[in-house]
Amino acid sequence: MAATTMKASFPLLMVLGIAFLASVCVSSRSDQDNPFIFESKRFQTLFENENGHIRLLQKFDQRSKIFENLQNYRLLEYKSKPHTIFLPQQTDADFILVVLSGKAILTVLKPNDRNSFNLERGDTIKLPAGTIAYLVNRDDEDELRVLDLAIPVNRPGQIQSFLLSGNQNQQSILSGFSKNILEASFNTDYEEIEKILLEDHEKETHHRRGLRDKRQQSQEKNVIVKVSKKQIEELSKNAKSSSKKSVSSQSEPFNLRSSDPIYSNKYGKFFEITPKKNPQLQDLDIFVNYVEIKEGSLLLPHYNSRAIVIVTVNEGKGDFELLGQRNENQQGLREEDDEEEEQREEETKKQVQSYKAKLTPGDVFVIPAGHPVAVRASSNLNLLGFGINAENNQRNFLAGEEDNVISQIQKPVKDLTFPGSAQEVDRLLENQKQSYFANAQPQQRETRSQEIKEHLYSILGAF
Repeated sequence: MAATTMKASFPLLMVLGIAFLASVCVSSRSDQDNPFIFESKRFQTLFENENGHIRLLQKFDQRSKIFENLQNYRLLEYKSKPHTIFLPQQTDADFILVVLSGKAILTVLKPNDRNSFNLERGDTIKLPAGTIAYLVNRDDEDELRVLDLAIPVNRPGQIQSFLLSGNQNQQSILSGFSKNILEASFNTDYEEIEKILLEDHEKETHHRRGLRDKRQQSQEKNVIVKVSKKQIEELSKNAKSSSKKSVSSQSEPFNLRSSDPIYSNKYGKFFEITPKKNPQLQDLDIFVNYVEIKEGSLLLPHYNSRAIVIVTVNEGKGDFELLGQRNENQQGLREEDDEEEEQREEETKKQVQSYKAKLTPGDVFVIPAGHPVAVRASSNLNLLGFGINAENNQRNFLAGEEDNVISQIQKPVKDLTFPGSAQEVDRLLENQKQSYFANAQPQQRETRSQEIKEHLYSILGAF
């Protein structure tokens, strides 16, 4: 019976995410051969000075052809020191902004109105394309870290920002207009306009030669600058806080942890806001989730039916295993002219490959639809995820007591699918008493480890 049980377990475990046949383990840390992991070094610095930085992750489809549907999604990271401000700008992209850590004041401008919000960890808001906004780190001690998922509206994957102050890469919005247009628009002489709005830029333009380094340094400071405590107090007036009770606001921030987790036990919590819960996410067809996995715990193997999930490691360390096909580590998007080569690729794709990687803060990994994945925490692990194609997505767990899709297979089909009997498969599935999250160490191994500890303690006790 033992041999038969092992025989039944073998293909089932392969389905659960442990691919024994035709599998190749990718290097645990390097992301060169693993297209699903984007180490933090793959962020490009757009702006940086003593007050903070703005970084942009490389394009997803540059890593693998499987990410072709992510061409128009980009990930931006903002970080700033206490008492600083990201000066006003507008971008040709829709943003979903999430505060990873710290405290902020976000001010959003409208033609005849403005709204300011006090933001804290987990607060989330959509900023439509073209919205002028500015962001303040209002904390006295801690850095502010913000993550943006950007969806450009002009050119796929290309983000263009327009700054009121300008920087080393571009002029401010107003300085690009001709004198006649500016005079007519403000009904004022150009000299007055230049003095009030454009003077620094014009001076730097006139002295460009020989002062290039000084100009670059000065204009970089015009992106993230210091702000006094008194100015912060002024900016805080009338600022609203995100709702801790409701996530259904049309335009105000909501907190990812304001609702009960959809999955929860002593090993972890899984919070998720879907387009059905919040109208801000409906037109983008995106869900946002926040996952906490306790040290030594496992987010059980599962897959998403439609959603492609972009996951950022906020805090902690761990690793993930994702099942894909052998050819998914090919770089970039390219046309194959050789039919024989394409045929060989199709044959190779039929083989399952296990992709593994270590996770550290700042890393990003992508879970394509239909790809089983499991995440293990070596320390308390916090993850932030954006799910593309949220509508009608179904998360299917492959292990665990509840919501286990394999347990729904009828007994005659289990007999036909697995070498073991349906009863043996059911007994195997019933071994896991937890759902969604579990101890990363198998029960039998944990029991044996405990027995060894107790034996050692009894020996030491004799002394």
